[in-house]
Amino acid sequence: MKVLILRNEPAAIERAADIVARTVRDLPAAVLGLATGGTMLPLYQVLAQRHRDEGLSFAKTTSFNLDEYIGLAPDHPCSYHYYMQEAFFRHVDIDPARCHLPKGDAADPRAASGDYEALIEAAGGIDLQLLGIGQNGHIGFNEPTASLGSRTRIKTLTTSTRRANQRYFASFEETPRYAITTGVATILASRKCLLIATGAAKAEAVANMIEGPLSAVCPASALQLHPRATIILDAAAASALKLTEYYETVHPQGRDSAFD
Repeated sequence: MKVLILRNEPAAIERAADIVARTVRDLPAAVLGLATGGTMLPLYQVLAQRHRDEGLSFAKTTSFNLDEYIGLAPDHPCSYHYYMQEAFFRHVDIDPARCHLPKGDAADPRAASGDYEALIEAAGGIDLQLLGIGQNGHIGFNEPTASLGSRTRIKTLTTSTRRANQRYFASFEETPRYAITTGVATILASRKCLLIATGAAKAEAVANMIEGPLSAVCPASALQLHPRATIILDAAAASALKLTEYYETVHPQGRDSAFD
């Protein structure tokens, strides 16, 4: 696990954007695993800016999002279909036919989950998977105690996750209880993983992920098993780590080491 600690959130986002941009330039037909949430908004803004100013092209890429709320149609303003369209897709040259998200309004969500997993496999798997981390250690909507061998399926959301997402809805009662999410094993099958965490509110979850035991109680800790996982943090998100000096020695100022 490569741990890169940057001085602040803008620096962390720029470093993450460097990695995404390099992936797309080196492999124009890359299959990208995309994520949503507040942490990803500034990243998508930077990538869109690089598309406009530097010609960074997503024309040949394919994307698969991690998750979607069950019961929300794609045009619902709180759906992740809507989020991705507004935050990223409409600002770059990605082909809408290559943009995939779980079908939250599917008549049979279980069947839709299996179909989505098969679609990822048919595309050859994910080249670079973007991830955030919840305050309870979830990745995607794989909540604590989620099977580390799980594939795309329906998950019941914890009360803490629903409260964290309540700000996007009119009330807590309207915040969805269920979601379709790619599983932990699906995430681990990606050729590269890039997790971004910023802010002190994520510090405990980050410490559990990186330095805690491998445990389904912190699903993000499964990234300890991934051979090419990069964790990008700002100083606040890294504040609970015990081995900060070591991480900064290996990757000073968030740079790659001589052997990367």
